[in-house]
Amino acid sequence: MDASLLTVQPAAPEPIYRQIVEQLRRLIAGGQLAAGDSLPSVRDVAGFHAINPMTVSRAYGIAESEGLLERQRGKGMVVAGTHKTTQAASHRLALLEPQLQALVRQTRELELPAEPVLRRLTKLLGE
Repeated sequence: MDASLLTVQPAAPEPIYRQIVEQLRRLIAGGQLAAGDSLPSVRDVAGFHAINPMTVSRAYGIAESEGLLERQRGKGMVVAGTHKTTQAASHRLALLEPQLQALVRQTRELELPAEPVLRRLTKLLGE
């Protein structure tokens, strides 16, 4: 895995460490990260995204405590071997539920009709 696979949005309301943990959950659930895959070092992620290394360390620590990651001597953090990688589509969709709820709420707050929002979402998914 390369540090650029993670996306960090400093201006987002969600703390950066949570953004990283959520992305790791999705990448593992979707099978893009498989058991035994190495993660970039804390220093590499922090340097690439210009964030505090403690933020990355906290995210990795949370993911480790959830059983998503494990520390291996000489390799650093890797995707846990006991974690089921590709999960059912319903479980992967459930990981998107908070973002989908936020999108619906924001769409209603902006008083936008559903059709243009769905068209834009479909276009973005196709890219």
